[in-house]
Amino acid sequence: MRILELCHYSARICGVWNRVREEASLLTKRGYQVRVFSSNLVKGSKDIAPSEGEFKGVKIRRFKAKKLGGESFMYWDFEKDALKYNPDIIVAHSYRQIHTTAALKIGKKIGAKVFLVTHAPFVENDLTRSFFAKFFVRLYDWFIGPFSLNKFDKIIAITKWEIPYLERLGAMRNKMEYIPNGIPKVFFQLKKGKEENKILFLGRISPIKNLEVLIKAFSLIKNKKIKLEIVGPTEKDYLIELENLIRKFKLEKRISFSPPIFDLREKINKIDSAKIFILPSKSEAMPQALIEAMARGKIVIGSDNRGIKELIKNGENGYLFRVGDPEELAKKIDLGLKGNKKMKKEAKKSVGRFNWGNIIKKIEGLLV
Repeated sequence: MRILELCHYSARICGVWNRVREEASLLTKRGYQVRVFSSNLVKGSKDIAPSEGEFKGVKIRRFKAKKLGGESFMYWDFEKDALKYNPDIIVAHSYRQIHTTAALKIGKKIGAKVFLVTHAPFVENDLTRSFFAKFFVRLYDWFIGPFSLNKFDKIIAITKWEIPYLERLGAMRNKMEYIPNGIPKVFFQLKKGKEENKILFLGRISPIKNLEVLIKAFSLIKNKKIKLEIVGPTEKDYLIELENLIRKFKLEKRISFSPPIFDLREKINKIDSAKIFILPSKSEAMPQALIEAMARGKIVIGSDNRGIKELIKNGENGYLFRVGDPEELAKKIDLGLKGNKKMKKEAKKSVGRFNWGNIIKKIEGLLV
C-alpha cells in the first residue's frame, strides 16, 4: 500500500512535522510504502530546506512555496508529483490549508482515500491572530470548511476538545476519529538522569509561548538560587524583548537560553535535569514537550488553555495557572519546588496512552 503524507514543514522543529515523521517511519517499518511531501520552507526562519531528503526509509520531496499570510498559510504545487506517485491513501495534515483541499482533488482523480488530520487550529477567542487572520478563518469556516470536511474519508482529531468545533462546522461524527500525537516509548523506558537546581522551558521561543510571564514569575519566587533554562529555536525580535526583560529584573545570572535539541536522548537528559517543567503559553493544541516532561515524571506547570487543560488535572498530575498571570504562576512554582512524589507518578501514568506503540495501531486500523 502506498501512502502520501502532506504537511507544511519537514525540517527542524515543528509540532505537525513531529507527528508526520513518527507516523511515516513507523508505518514504513510495518511494511507500507510512505512518502512525505511538504514545502521547502523552514518554520520560524528564512532558511530553505533541500528539495529532497530521507529518514528511516521514508523519502521526502519538498516544493517551492509562497507564503500567503501568517506563519503557515502558503501555496505549493505538488499535484503533478502526487499523481505520478499514485498513492492509495493521502494523509493531509492541518485543517484550513490549501494543500488539504488540493488533496481532495487529487484523491478524486486517482481514486485514493483522503484523511484529514486537523491539528487543533481553533484558537481561544482568536487571541493570537491578526485582523487579517481572523477574517480569513471566519471566511474559510463559513464558506469552505462546511462543504469540504465531509468529503474526507476520515477526519482525525488530535485532541478531544476540538471535536465540538468540528461538529459545529458540520463534520459528521461517524467520520471523526480521536487519535492524538504520540511520543516514542524511550521516554517511558530510559533510566532517569541527574536532577539539577533549575526550572525548564523547552519549545519554540515565540510570542505565543508567553515567556515574558514566566520571566516575571521567576522574579517573584521565593527561591533566589534556582535557575531557569529556556531551550529552543528563537524568533530574534522576541528574544530581544525577553533579554531586555531579564535585564530589567536583574536576572542575567539566573536565566539562560540554549539552542534547540534534536537528539532524542539528549532531549530526555535535558528534561531530567530540571526540577520543574513550565509551559506558560497563550494557546496550545496538543503540547508535545509537556507530554514528554510528564512521561519523565516531572512536576509540570501549565497555563489553563484548552490544550494544556486536556493533559493537566490541577493538583493531581501537575499545576495550572491563569493564562498571563505571573503572580499565580510564581505561587505554583513555589508549591512545585516543595516536591510531590505522588504527583510525579500520576503525571507519568496519565500520559501512558500517548506511547507511539499504541497510537500507530489506531492509525493502522484506519488503513485497512
